[in-house]
Amino acid sequence: MSQQDGVDLPTSIGYLLKETATALRTAMEAVLRPLGMTVTHYSCLELLAQRPGSSNSELARGTFVTRQSMNVLLQTLERDGVVERPSEARSGRVMPAQLTDRGRRDLAAATAAVRSVEDRMLADLDEDDRAAARRLLRSMVRALRSDAADSASAG
Repeated sequence: MSQQDGVDLPTSIGYLLKETATALRTAMEAVLRPLGMTVTHYSCLELLAQRPGSSNSELARGTFVTRQSMNVLLQTLERDGVVERPSEARSGRVMPAQLTDRGRRDLAAATAAVRSVEDRMLADLDEDDRAAARRLLRSMVRALRSDAADSASAG
């Protein structure tokens, strides 16, 4: 197969995004590991801080994992005193989770560590470049989600 038939990896936006996401995750895991956390663990705590009372399903969607994986994580976090959930569902099967004081302390340490990674990633960009990057990334997400929604409704 010639180069014309394939993807030119150094200039492929999709490949560069994947490479960036992988490098970001690797760097985040490196700073979170000493805190006893994974990226998913941290993301769950961050979501709960911003959206207290989130359900298992909402947290799974927000952290890009399955409901089953999130349920296992929440059980561990609850056992460790990081989150709390009611002993019984108030309605249906939803058991909203909230951070405990320990969870808020853990999150503060993790947020500082993750912020240092993001600062390192963005160090060579001025504020205009950062704003442009956010705008472009949001535009790409919107376009892909719009195409997915259009395909689903056409099918």
